[in-house]
Amino acid sequence: MNKRVTIEMPEEMHELIAEYAAQVGSEPSAYMKDVLEQHLEDLHDIALAEAAMDRIRSGKDKIISAEEFWRGMDD
Repeated sequence: MNKRVTIEMPEEMHELIAEYAAQVGSEPSAYMKDVLEQHLEDLHDIALAEAAMDRIRSGKDKIISAEEFWRGMDD
C-alpha cells in the first residue's frame, strides 16, 4: 500500500524541484520520489561499503591485487 508524505520547504527549493522535474519530463512529486529512492539506495550502498571496510580492518577479509585476482582465470 502506498503512503503519502507531506513536507514543507522553502519556495526556492520547491522551484528548483519543479525546474529539475521539468527538465526530465516529470512531475515534481514523481521526481522527488525518484530522488528519495536514489538517496536510500546510496545510503544502503554506503552501509555495505562501511561493513566491508570494517571486515578488512578487523582482518576478517583481505585485499588482493588485480593481478592476483585474475591469476589462473584463463585456465
